[in-house]
Amino acid sequence: MRELVVISGKGGTGKTSIVASFAALARDKVLADCDVDAADLHLVLAPEIRRREAFVSGKVARVDPEKCAVCGKCAEVCRFDAIAMDGPPSECVGKTYRVDPISCEGCSVCVRFCPTDAILFEDTVSGEWFVSDTRHGPMVHAKLGVAAENSGKLVTLVRNRARELAEANGLDLVIADGAPGIGCPVIASIAGAALVLVVTEPTMSGRHDLARVCALTEHFGAKTAVCINKCDLNPGVASEIEAEAGADGVPVLGRVRYDSAVTSAQVDGLSVVESGGGPAAQDIRMLWEHVSAELW
Repeated sequence: MRELVVISGKGGTGKTSIVASFAALARDKVLADCDVDAADLHLVLAPEIRRREAFVSGKVARVDPEKCAVCGKCAEVCRFDAIAMDGPPSECVGKTYRVDPISCEGCSVCVRFCPTDAILFEDTVSGEWFVSDTRHGPMVHAKLGVAAENSGKLVTLVRNRARELAEANGLDLVIADGAPGIGCPVIASIAGAALVLVVTEPTMSGRHDLARVCALTEHFGAKTAVCINKCDLNPGVASEIEAEAGADGVPVLGRVRYDSAVTSAQVDGLSVVESGGGPAAQDIRMLWEHVSAELW
């Protein structure tokens, strides 16, 4: 089984649009939306959810006011200023200590030092993950809750479930829509991938962010290739990006021209290769041929 992960150095380069087109072009695959902080592949693929599970990211402390002796030991040992004496009353005192769940880092130090065992350590549900059917095959995706963290852990969960689904159904390819940037979710997206395709755009920020993300994939030993999206917006910068990538041993597998048909297709809930034969659709079909050759 092979895994293709599509990422970008910054958001808005067209990464998800290209993944949606790959979903239409590829056969015998499972799709995975690993951009869990801002998942939007479902907007084009319209998945029908058939399995829904809670995502437990860790644990958070909570004070039981009936056991709290108001000794202040928990607030003393907390290094994140997550505990304050503004909790509800108990039968013995008018005010107890309270843990702020947003500030709590789940280190459990307060639990260990509480002399009356008044602090509970409970699972934190930070979002949900799903297994769905789409018109292009099965997809695993997820959604984080508001202000929720630990998306690297959730990315790993999504990738593992997609691999398991592919193996169970005898499918030989996983196509993952990875996260943008160079942070933990990106690292969790690319580990062990057969090929990482970096989508960039011909701007100075795109050029800069491409260099950063390619340095990241090189550090982790991931086989990497580049696609220049909206390449005709600045042909000079596009050529510079291609030359720099080639000098670093990273092949540019395709250039995709700007095409308003991409937006029109998205409004209709389609990928551009499903909606017509314009320049972007032609370029993405050629890109997929080159990506397939690199994968196999």
